[in-house]
Amino acid sequence: MDAAQLNETDDVAIPPLTVGTAIRAVSPQFLALSVMLSIHGVGLAVWSGSFDAGLAVLSIIGLMCLHIAINVFNDWHDWCRTVIDHYTEHTAFSGGSGMLPRGEITPRAALGISCTGLAIGVSIGLYMTWRCGWPVFVIGVAGVTAVIFYTPVFAKLGIGEIVAGLGLGTLPVVGIFYVLVGTITPAAWWSAAASGFLTYNLLLVNEFPDAYADALGGRRHMVILLGRPRAARLFAVMEISAFVVIIAGVIAGVLPPWALLGLIGLPFAIKSIVFTFRHNADPDEMPPAQANHVLSTLSLNTFLGVGYIIAAFLG
Repeated sequence: MDAAQLNETDDVAIPPLTVGTAIRAVSPQFLALSVMLSIHGVGLAVWSGSFDAGLAVLSIIGLMCLHIAINVFNDWHDWCRTVIDHYTEHTAFSGGSGMLPRGEITPRAALGISCTGLAIGVSIGLYMTWRCGWPVFVIGVAGVTAVIFYTPVFAKLGIGEIVAGLGLGTLPVVGIFYVLVGTITPAAWWSAAASGFLTYNLLLVNEFPDAYADALGGRRHMVILLGRPRAARLFAVMEISAFVVIIAGVIAGVLPPWALLGLIGLPFAIKSIVFTFRHNADPDEMPPAQANHVLSTLSLNTFLGVGYIIAAFLG
């Protein structure tokens, strides 16, 4: 049975779109990642001796709008173009908002929210390009490409995690740094690599409970391609790599010692690895692994940013 047949009852009465419904549709709890990535990038810029409050705020808004676009578009695509949402086991951390399957929002409204977020994000990106230079355009094109093609293309080619790691991990930090500083330094790439590893894993850990539905919908991600045990080992390698990068950067003198504040997220990372090894075959037992990985990701990005700001004032 295809998605069109499964969605034959989609024309039942659905309440009109309200502000509250729209807010829930964008999965606001997931937007914390965009905020923490922004703190990371802004902190790097402050440490490098440059800060513009207006550009920083615009960067945060633009990143959040693109994040909204990809969240809601993913929900729309999984419900309207595949069978994924008909079989997904929703958790607090994966499976999307669940509003389309529950009939709380129409597909048209969901697509409209996604397109609005994309339009605002692109508009801000074009302004930043005019204000700050062509590298912003290159980074922006990469981000928009990730938004538009992640679900229908990249997730089916086995590179969805890499695209997410770059598009919603490494590049946002580097992009915000460039907007505020006007150049991209080795320190920016080095620090942003840690964000990339953890955002990669943000996708990977959420794929364990979604694997059955994703396979039915034609996705080819690491859990499906490698199998659960090997995917769990990959998760562990990527998780630890994020923290090794920070330690190595400090030892090499590329990053300031205060960057080690990012290691505050390490205990959460270890817990996430342990839970993933123990429960990767049981979707109902995966939320602790997902929760600890979220805490690991948010902590690393937040405290890296804080560490860089402290380093700017204390050396």
